[in-house]
Formats: sequence, C-alpha cells, structure tokens
Amino acid sequence: MKKMSIDDKLALDIFRTDEVNPHIIVDLDYKDEAEIRKLVLACPAKCYKYEDGQFSFSYLGCLECGTCRVLSKNKIVKEWNHPHGEIGVQYRQG
Repeated sequence: MKKMSIDDKLALDIFRTDEVNPHIIVDLDYKDEAEIRKLVLACPAKCYKYEDGQFSFSYLGCLECGTCRVLSKNKIVKEWNHPHGEIGVQYRQG
C-alpha cells in the first residue's frame, strides 16, 4: 500500500462550515509581526496569511487543532470555540 501524504489525507476530510458564525474571532488590526508570524508558521491548515505587511485570516478549512489559541494567548485570537453540531471538520483518514 502506497504511503499517503498529508495533503492526500486532508483531501479526504469533510468540512462543513458555518459561514455566518465563525468559530474563531481574530484581531486583524494586531501589529506585532513576531506574534503574527508564530500563527502563520504554526497553523497546519494555513488559515493565517501575512503578505506584504497585510495580515489576513480565514477559518474555512480550519482543522480545529487549537494551536492558534494556545500560541496567541488572547493577543490575536480573541475567541476560539468548537463549531456547533454537525459543523466543522470530519476526519476520514488517520
């Protein structure tokens, strides 16, 4: 059996997203570049972006690992909750 890459495994997951009620609230006006880069580098789903001095975030495709919540220590991530009910990521492999 061929070994699957991380991208192949993630492609099998199912994402049901609540586009009205985000489960993560982020302060996009935060200016500390070192803190922002921590989140950009640590997020396995690449939900955080920092390009040309512009900080952006999308919770779509979030793996709900909580890494950003722990690293942020309430500096950038202001609120983090698991999605309600049948919403969120459903892991199908590994």
